[in-house]
This record gives sequence, structure tokens and C-alpha cells, in this order.
Amino acid sequence: MAFSGWPAEALAFYAGLEDDNSKEYWTSRKAVYQEKVLHPMEELLDELAPEFGEAKVFRPYRDIRFSHDKTPYKTHIGATLGGTSYVQLSADGLSAGAGRWHLEADELIRYRAGVAGPDGAELAAIVDALEKDGVEVHGHGTLKSTPRGYSADHPRIGLLRHKGLTTWQHWNPEPWLATSAASAKVGDFLRSSADLCDWLISHVGE
Repeated sequence: MAFSGWPAEALAFYAGLEDDNSKEYWTSRKAVYQEKVLHPMEELLDELAPEFGEAKVFRPYRDIRFSHDKTPYKTHIGATLGGTSYVQLSADGLSAGAGRWHLEADELIRYRAGVAGPDGAELAAIVDALEKDGVEVHGHGTLKSTPRGYSADHPRIGLLRHKGLTTWQHWNPEPWLATSAASAKVGDFLRSSADLCDWLISHVGE
């Protein structure tokens, strides 16, 4: 079936899970999760995957092995598309992101070389254009100090300090979330992030 949005029950499910993150709550409402949350997400991904890449829905269970927080369930559903796109639904609404959250050591070397080189000006212009259009651009794992081998007065020192770079868009719950319009909003956002993703793929790799 074609994606037709998330019903109000999907948001209510996560609002309840935030209040009662227990096996009892989850078990008694598992059918709601599958029908009102997971199934619409799968339909959305089926629509977006031909353009943005293979989709993967994350498991709803938290990894609590090394966490002080022992609540067993995630209070959102998240999914990736291709190597650079992400979609999330929670009680707070719908969100989407694109880019690379974390760069491994060898990827970080290539990223910084690209930022410091002639092509770095292109990335800076892409980031400026996105921010002017109201798209959030976030650096991750950002150093407070100057990366080794680079000058503190480099014109793109801000970008050089990042260990990841993504765009992000959040939409609060509104009536359109229960319609097919949600697919168009996510798709438009991911397209707006395409230049940043293409730059990262070109200079860092898939």
C-alpha cells in the first residue's frame, strides 16, 4: 500500500512509552506499534528508497549493557536510507537528517584534507546556502582545540574541527503528519541536503 501518514495513535503510543517504559506497556501495545508506527514507516521507506537508497529500520530495543539508563525501549522509531539519510518519528513529531554523523579515523583524515584544500570552499558555500534556507547544519564530535597539522587561523577552521557533519529538520505534530504529505516533506528535505551528502561521499567515501 502507498504511504498515507502516521495516525494519532502512533504519537500516543510513544507518549505512553515515555511515561511507562516497561515490558508490560510494550507487550500490551505491540500490535499498535506494528500497525500504527512500524507499518507506516515501512511504507514511507518503500517510497523513498528508489531515490535515496536501501532502507533499514532500527530495532526498537535499547542496548543497555553499558548504560546507566536501563529503560528497555527506544522512545522513537528510526530508519536509515542509503549511507547518508535518516528518518525518525517520536511523540514530538517527525525528524530527518542527512550527512555523516561520525567519521572513522581514516575518513576524518580525508574529510579534513578536503576541507583544507581547494574543494573546501565548495563545502563552506553549501553549508552557508543551507543555513540561509533555514536548514540546520550540525557538526559532531567537534574539537575545542585546533586539529593537529592545521593552523588555528585557517579560514575553514570551524569545519576542520568537526568529526561529523549533518543536516537536520524537525516538524512538530500537525494534521499533515497523518497524510501522504509527510513523504513529500521528508523527500524535499533530503533533496536539499544532496549537495552536502555528495561532497562528503566524494571526499570521504560511502
